This record gives sequence, C-alpha cells and structure tokens, in this order.
Amino acid sequence: MLLSSALISALLVSTPIDGSCSASLASATAPAEKSIVETALGAESFSTLVAALKAADLVEALQGEGPFTVFAPTNEAFAKLPAEQLANLLEPENKGLLTSILTYHVLPANVPAKTVLRSKNAMTLNGQRIHFATTDGGVTVQGASVIQTDIACSNGTIHVIDSIILPSTLNIVETAVEAGSFKTLAAALGAAQLVEALQGDGPFTVFAPTDEAFAKLPKGTVESLLEPENREKLAAILTYHVVPGRIYSEAVAAGREFKTLQGQTVKSHMDGKRVMVGKSQVVKADIETTNGVIHVIDSVLLPE
Repeated sequence: MLLSSALISALLVSTPIDGSCSASLASATAPAEKSIVETALGAESFSTLVAALKAADLVEALQGEGPFTVFAPTNEAFAKLPAEQLANLLEPENKGLLTSILTYHVLPANVPAKTVLRSKNAMTLNGQRIHFATTDGGVTVQGASVIQTDIACSNGTIHVIDSIILPSTLNIVETAVEAGSFKTLAAALGAAQLVEALQGDGPFTVFAPTDEAFAKLPKGTVESLLEPENREKLAAILTYHVVPGRIYSEAVAAGREFKTLQGQTVKSHMDGKRVMVGKSQVVKADIETTNGVIHVIDSVLLPE
C-alpha cells in the first residue's frame, strides 16, 4: 500500500513534542484515509513493527474502528534488542508474549501529543499502565523517547518512540516470589491454597505485607496460622489483603473504602505524608504484574 506524499513526509520529518504541539504534515492535511496499520505498512521505518503485528495476529485489530493511539517503535528501536531475542519473539510459540508487548504500546483512545504532555500515565490495551515524563530533553514513555508525534490515521494516532517498552511478564505470585522479601506471604498463600487463585486472570490489587510485617505479629502467630487446621482463618486474613480490580496509588491516597475478597471493607487515608491502608503504611506502590498491581505494606491487616 502506498502513502500520499504528505504522509510520507510526516513519517520522515520529526515533529517535536513540546508546548506548541504543532501537528505533523499528516494531521495538517485533510482527514487521514489510511488506518494505523496501512500507515505503518507504507513506511520503511516500521517494517519490523509490521512483521511483529503480523506474527501476533494484531493487524486486523489495529485496522478496526478504534480509536487507538500507538507508540510505534522504529526499526532502530527493535534493533536495540538482542537479535536472538527479537527472532524468538517472532516465533509462533511466543505469540502470547509478543502480543503482550505490542498491546503495551497501544492506548484504547485517540491521545494527541498535547494530552500526553498533560498526563502522568495511561492504561494500555495490555491492561498495564504506562508512565509519561517531561524533561528538558523532551517526553518519554516508560523511558523511551518520543521522537515524532501526531501522525494522523483514520482510526487514531501514531507517536514514534526510539525504544521498545516492556510490560511486566510475571503474575502477582511470581512477582512476590521473585522479590525475595515476601517469603512468608508466599508460604501463607500456599498453606491457604490461594496460589492458583492469585495466578488467575484477575485483575487484583494486593496489599502485600513483607516478611518484616509478618514478623510484627505476636510470637507463634504465623506458625499457628500455617497449620492445616487453621487454613480457613489464614485464607480469611490473606483475602482481606486483596481487592478486585487494579487500584492504583492515587486512588488509595485519595482515601477510599475498598471491598476485599474476604467480604469486609478496608479503608485508606492519608496520615500526614504517609498513605495508610487500615493501620498499615504503604511503603511501595504500583508494582505492575500481568494480572494486577501490588502495594507493599509494613504490617499485616487483620479483619474483624
């Protein structure tokens, strides 16, 4: 498929993302006739992206009505990955991982550069959030520099980035195990037979107590809870730390009441500069996983 000369120029000429948010030649002309995929197909600089979209069977989806915003990596961006890693991603057996990565570059809305400048983050089709930052050097998306903006398409907008952005590939349980500071929590999930549930699709928000948080409980409490006869009590405590959906730090800091999987509610509030959930302080927030988000807390929450 061939692009009009205006679109070709738009793809070749970098449009800075700054306060003026001047549109590319593509968006300055008549309404775009080419979809996001057709636009990418007509530009040699996106040949690797197109190959990846085909391998992930996402071409038809991104030719739909949308609207979508795509942070599109150039061939040079893909070339930053080790050649073997890139080749592996294009193999049929890695289609799921490739799809996860590509959808992490797509927003389910038409988001022009001026909106990106005003935003801190956005939810992607992958289900995880991406974060924007503005510095003297320009705008970044998850650390990747935006090098061209506002390429208008019939079903959305393309912004060009100079690096691949990678989502989390671990679920809640895998993330906790890999962190190394949640050994007691992992053992408790196993004893309560909740591992499989928290490896499910979710999404879930987990207020995760560290090993030090469990150590604050009276001596012998953890050992008692891990006994088979106390499984239901342990499960009630653990599910009191889990809320359905992805609840991010700004919602927690706003002071809200959340209904937990245990059935009771837990309240959040601000104590000076500290974000509190019940009587526990959030010491680290917004850890993304494939099936939810983790907020680390410094003490165990106990339901009534």
